[in-house]
Amino acid sequence: MPDLFAQPVASYARVAVERGIDRYPDGLVYAVANDLADLVAGERVMVPLGRGDRATAGYVIEVDAEPGRHVSAVKFVQRRDDAASRLPPQLVTLARWISQYYATPIGVTLAAMLPAAVKRSVGLVRRVFVDRVADAEEPPRLSPQQRAVLATLDGLPADRRPIEIKSLAAEAGLRSVSPIRRLAQRGLLTTIQRTGVDAAWADHAVDAAPPPTLTAAQRQVIDAIDAAGTDAFSAHLLYGVTGAGKTEVYLRLIERTLARGKSALLLVPEISLTPQTGGRLLGRFPDVTVAILHSGLTAAQRHQQWTLAAHGAASIVVGARSAVFAPVPDGTLGLIVVDEEHDGSYKQDQAPRYHGRDVALRRGQLAGCPVVLGSATPALESWHNATMRKTAQLHRLDDRAPGLRLPRVEVVDLAAERRMRPGKHLLGPTLEDALRDTLDAGAQALLLLNRRGYANYIACPSSGCGWVMHCEGCDVCMVYHRDRRLPAGGFVRCHHCQREQRLPRACPDCGRGIATLGLGTQRVEEELRAKFPVLAEGDTLARLDSDTVRSARGLHDVLERFGAGIVRVLLGTQMIAKGLDYPGVRLVGVVNADTAINLPDFRATERTFQLVSQVTGRCGRAEGPRRDRAIVQSFHPDNHAIQMAAAHDYPAFAAAELEDRRLCGLPPFTRMARIVVRHRDHPRCVALAHALAEGLTPLVPPSVRMDGPAPCPIPRLSDHHRQEVQLIAPSAAELQRVLAAARNAGVLTPGAEMAIDVDPVAVL
Repeated sequence: MPDLFAQPVASYARVAVERGIDRYPDGLVYAVANDLADLVAGERVMVPLGRGDRATAGYVIEVDAEPGRHVSAVKFVQRRDDAASRLPPQLVTLARWISQYYATPIGVTLAAMLPAAVKRSVGLVRRVFVDRVADAEEPPRLSPQQRAVLATLDGLPADRRPIEIKSLAAEAGLRSVSPIRRLAQRGLLTTIQRTGVDAAWADHAVDAAPPPTLTAAQRQVIDAIDAAGTDAFSAHLLYGVTGAGKTEVYLRLIERTLARGKSALLLVPEISLTPQTGGRLLGRFPDVTVAILHSGLTAAQRHQQWTLAAHGAASIVVGARSAVFAPVPDGTLGLIVVDEEHDGSYKQDQAPRYHGRDVALRRGQLAGCPVVLGSATPALESWHNATMRKTAQLHRLDDRAPGLRLPRVEVVDLAAERRMRPGKHLLGPTLEDALRDTLDAGAQALLLLNRRGYANYIACPSSGCGWVMHCEGCDVCMVYHRDRRLPAGGFVRCHHCQREQRLPRACPDCGRGIATLGLGTQRVEEELRAKFPVLAEGDTLARLDSDTVRSARGLHDVLERFGAGIVRVLLGTQMIAKGLDYPGVRLVGVVNADTAINLPDFRATERTFQLVSQVTGRCGRAEGPRRDRAIVQSFHPDNHAIQMAAAHDYPAFAAAELEDRRLCGLPPFTRMARIVVRHRDHPRCVALAHALAEGLTPLVPPSVRMDGPAPCPIPRLSDHHRQEVQLIAPSAAELQRVLAAARNAGVLTPGAEMAIDVDPVAVL
């Protein structure tokens, strides 16, 4: 490698390498030679790393940096990565904030912002364009095909020239491009090479419905957000009951944003919401380019859509969590909307463990634009910020859109219903009768069970044995999935590490036959087909969970068939509980509302309320006098979360839950960081956790509470034992001071053996 005495130094650049190196949170300083003097922040480069000077990818986060040590020790940037698009400077600044706040190496953070498809140039093609050479003398001897090419070119309008060589051949009626290439060789045509991304793209259904008339409440919300300032950051929480028209508010705000010459970013929690959301945007703004970003795209599609945003060609970007990193050019972003902001899908479960909602707020601060968070069941943090801390403006839509009525929700005692009709029935008589009436009326139904598979408990039925089938690598029960193609009738899978094996024929301890107990969506599907002949054949019943839908296309196909009325009953997990708007749904059934209520997680009650409230809001969306029904089955029918969800009373639930959190000193009244130590060897894991606690003790002030070390609620996952330490501070600033001190002291070393989760949404 060259050193500073071998070539002149144009400047110094601070580079964050794509490695989990946390010893240098601000990156490493490299010298820049004259041939790279135009490097700017956000570019991807190759630099030498370590004693062997191994070529490593990194990102320029600062130019004209100080060397910080003896000048002769600084290495040179090797080259820039021309294939990768540059990250806008605001995204680089955002990455530095994420790295600091979420205690993640800066290189890992920046690497997460640039999709792998962009780094690998997937779908990148070079196209050849041609045009006439001005004042070129036309030779007398040209073939008919060559003359046809020149005549076609002369007839094209100026805005279509230069034209791609293949397109020109097609317009001139040629079977090959050879005549065009010969014209270029003779100096009559000039050739231009352009690089672009080529990806086949599935058509999205366009919702061309005319815009509805705004209600007075909607107009008041839109005007209030506008009045808060369109060229400065402001935070807004839009609370509206399901069906109140929050999406129409978003569309009108986007319309105003585009009219000012700015672009808009719309985040949704699940790719299942992308078809309807994308269709509405395409229908409302037919002359505007909409880029769609989510994990369901192919690599080439993701590169294509990312490039549209990076080049400023897309005025609207819509996508899931990672779309918050859309490379919208600096100075052009005018609005950020986070729909269903309460959803846990916005939280990344791998480093960097950021929360899409909170990153969106920070990005709005950097861009100087309003950020709108919308939900019928806001996260308690967002409600607390808007109602108590006043760091966001609260806007309310308390009534459904004109002509729509909230469903009548019935909470039924599942234990009592089973006493009424003994036997193995997952649908009680109330829900079963309501579903039969719905199908007889030609309407549609949604059934929710937030648990996939067939049975979640596999055990020996003998009381004297006690054998239960657990995962070999995790401290959880295996889940039975029925598959009649297998000799044993199915297989078992761990839903954490994905281990699979055939279902045992007998108990390994006593030899008796085994029992498959509990429930899952697959078992509900079997019962539906047995009880309702109309669902037994054809496509009238669809199951929507991660076992049946393995691609975005498959998901979109199911939703399109449901929207067209072909599917009469849609059974699924939590992915059907939010954002879907189908007027034909007259019944919503929650097969079991208790799947999360008893988990050892302080957010379990909040999640139960949100799930029940959201899914029951999927019906009652057709205009007219009919009153749709929602039936919630529960073994805890008197639970206050279920009762308040049935009453559609979020403010009352939030007030009660926030008071409980305040008394217990839990978020949002405090801020939490969860540090999980993982190791295959249990004694080593315990020793690492105790060493972590000992290292943290002198750094933790009296105002910050440290709990642990202790085993995690799930002590072992994927063959790794797990111990945790929790830090609970009265404010984010105090928590950040402790984390920063621990990182600087080398106590916190994020990596394979330690995971740091700031503001966790789950503590299992």
